[in-house]
Order: sequence, then structure tokens, then C-alpha cells
Amino acid sequence: MTLRGGTTVRWIVRTLSEICVTVGALIVLFVTYLLFWTGVRADSAMDGEIGRLQQQWSTGPVAAPGSTPAPDGDATPAARPRRYTPGASFAVMYIPRLGADWTKPVLEGTATDVLQRGLGHYARTARLGEIGNFSVAGHRRTYGDPFKDFPRLRPGDAVVLSDGTTWFTYRIDNRPYTTLPGDIGVIDPVPRKSGFNGPGRYLTLTTCEPEWGHSHRLIAWAHLDSTQPVAQGRPSALTS
Repeated sequence: MTLRGGTTVRWIVRTLSEICVTVGALIVLFVTYLLFWTGVRADSAMDGEIGRLQQQWSTGPVAAPGSTPAPDGDATPAARPRRYTPGASFAVMYIPRLGADWTKPVLEGTATDVLQRGLGHYARTARLGEIGNFSVAGHRRTYGDPFKDFPRLRPGDAVVLSDGTTWFTYRIDNRPYTTLPGDIGVIDPVPRKSGFNGPGRYLTLTTCEPEWGHSHRLIAWAHLDSTQPVAQGRPSALTS
């Protein structure tokens, strides 16, 4: 009887050990998938989006009109670009603070499949360079980790975008601000708690907080500092 009981206990312990090893292996594989494979796929997708944009820009005029207003003016109806195509890329973003080679495509919309291919423009916010709040979301972790180093952003940092005809240089105005996911006022035309006093040409960047969670959001606001035709070369923020 004792031998049978001991055998049963050993069998239970061995079975539980095998289950733990199997579960541990599955967890390792899952983490590897999150950290590595989604990153590989996302990097490839983002490179593809940027490649398609550059090819489009090199073969002829961009579909949007070539006239871009100065930061202190407003666009006339005839000069305003058409609405962006949902799910399609339309600009490239550069943030030197996040790395000399940090380059990401910006696509229209913030659906899950869109954010797996780059940064997503909140569809109801202003268009690039216009009066209002051009607002963009991106993953903090997984799918290429585009905003992994988001907390490093500091006032004065440049965020540069190009739509193929114009360089838009925005300047960060705040250290990243933490809020709740439901705080949609951060992407208002004049964002709440941003310190902006009235209408202007603003940029909002949003990502998840904490780094591996999504209970909160990190927010950075910026204002349009300058514009420059692409034909004149890269802006100083990308060459200095």
C-alpha cells in the first residue's frame, strides 16, 4: 500500500513537472514571438510602406496640392490636401532624439492592423501642417517598438515629417504627460492641459504606458516650427 502510494505521488510530481516545463516553453515561445517575430514583421511592413511612398514621390507629383501654408498663415480651400485614404501611408516621420536612423511611416487610422505597419493618424484630427491638431498614435512595445523610447522626448526636440513635397518641423513643448486612455481631450484642436492658449498648428504623439501595459497613455505635444520645400533639401533638424 505504501509502495503504491509512493508511486502515485511520484507520478503526480512527474506529471506536474512535465506540465510546468511545457507551459514554460510555451511562455518562452510566446515572449519570443512578441519580442522578435512581431518586430521582424513590423520592420518589414514599415520599410515597405516607406519604400512605396518614396517610389510614389519619385515618379511624379504627390496627389495633394504642392502649395503648403507657412506656420503663421492658413490654407485656402484650393490649397488644402484631399482626405487621406484609410489604411494607407501618406507621410514619413523622423525623430532625431529617438535615433539617427529612426524613421517611421504614418498611415491613416488607428486600427490594430494599421498600427502593425507604422504610426497611425487619428482620422478626425487635423491634416499635416494645417491649423488644428495633427495627432498620431504608435505602439510602445511589440510590432517594431516604434515609441519604445518615448519617455526620452524633451521640450525643444524636433519631430520632422515629409509628405513628399514639404518638410514639416514640429518642436516638442512638454515632457511626456501621463493620462488615462479615455482622456480624448489630448487630441482636441487645442489640446487640454497642453499649455496652448488658442488655435495653432499642433502635433500630438500618443503611446501606451507602462512600457509593457496599456492602463495609461503617454502624451507629447508639439507646435509647427517651420516648413520647407523638399526640393530645397533636408531641414536643419535632420542634418545638424
